Amino acid sequence: MADFEYIYQQVKLAHHKGWNDVELRKCVDMLIGLTHEELFSLYTSKWLKGDKVMREEVFKCMYADKIGKREERIKNLSTDELIEEFKDKTSGNVSLIRNEMKYRYKENIGDDRIKITIAFKESSVGDQAWIEHQERKEMYVTNKIKK
Repeated sequence: MADFEYIYQQVKLAHHKGWNDVELRKCVDMLIGLTHEELFSLYTSKWLKGDKVMREEVFKCMYADKIGKREERIKNLSTDELIEEFKDKTSGNVSLIRNEMKYRYKENIGDDRIKITIAFKESSVGDQAWIEHQERKEMYVTNKIKK
């Protein structure tokens, strides 16, 4: 039995009975050998509609090269370039950029922290709350050290 047929059969079975962890891992490992067409067929299958884990794994296999390149490009952007792209909410990379900015904020390199703070305070309520939480944590640690 070919890999695609085996995986498809297991996906269908899991739709009705749930995944066995060993079988799930086996199927995920087999995904790498499938063609783009087979992966797409699995991804759009009615049997995977409610299966977040397997569906995500299939997606990763379909676009592994593009996902890696996008993350690498974001890591190589300067903080100013990151902020500009972060402000453009239609870029499709906002979530990845947000994570990279949080990482850089915590690393506290140069004046990145100030720029990121300003960008987050001008952004969504969630970003504002995150930056305020970070500032409160820093004040708490600073006060603890002074005592």
